[in-house]
Amino acid sequence: MISINNDTCIRCGKCQRVCPAFIPVICKDEVPALRHPEVCIECGHCVDVCPTGAYIHGAFAAEDIHAIDRSILPSPEGLMELIRSRRSNRTITSTPVPRHSLDMIQEAARYAPTAQNSRQVHLHLITDDEDLLKVEAATIGFFMRLARFMLLPPVKVIMRPFLRKLYDEVPALMAMNEQFKKGQRPCICNCTALLILSAPKGYSFGAQDCNLAYQNASLMAESLGVSQIYMGFVQTAMFMMGCKRAAKVLGIPKGHKPWAIMGLGMPAFKYPKYTTR
Repeated sequence: MISINNDTCIRCGKCQRVCPAFIPVICKDEVPALRHPEVCIECGHCVDVCPTGAYIHGAFAAEDIHAIDRSILPSPEGLMELIRSRRSNRTITSTPVPRHSLDMIQEAARYAPTAQNSRQVHLHLITDDEDLLKVEAATIGFFMRLARFMLLPPVKVIMRPFLRKLYDEVPALMAMNEQFKKGQRPCICNCTALLILSAPKGYSFGAQDCNLAYQNASLMAESLGVSQIYMGFVQTAMFMMGCKRAAKVLGIPKGHKPWAIMGLGMPAFKYPKYTTR
């Protein structure tokens, strides 16, 4: 349900200018009206832009509407310094990421925009050591099976000219397998937490929405002093395994595709400099 309080509406027309569904009809000398409110995507633009609180929207309770304190927002220079200093710090220690930090990282991800405000991004956090080991074992196991197949003499003769770059990765995969045998977790960079961002397999904007959420989460992690690493090996393995197997390994809903995976952990030290790139 959406309505406009005619007594408090000042006919500024801001809601009309920001609504992506073109629902408000505001004229200075007429009663404000709503056109096809049933097509509302519940983005909240009208509620948040209204200077007098004239909007009454069923999707947003009064206690969920907050005034923005712009005095605490980062400066453009401060935000740019954060962006420049962000990097994949793989010096992960065994110290777990504080729960408060994990909550803030997930909240930052939830506030990312999504296509048509569909909010189909699903966040799943893995912190249990056995579950982390399960992801590592599934990833390294997949690549070892792939490497053994690629190194079969008939396969190698046929495929190497076409997949030269992939074949160049085989020694690194073998080295990672040796690390795994010694108790390390090279595929997940020994992270103490994994944040899985997934969306329904048939959703057209799954990749875009999940990676927008990833960027929000990554910047929040950097501001909290938490290392964040894009899990490329895990991501590739899960894609090649297929959605059904990936959902089982990662613990995400059935029918979902993991579009972005972030490793999280507390670093042993911080970088004092950044290079121009």
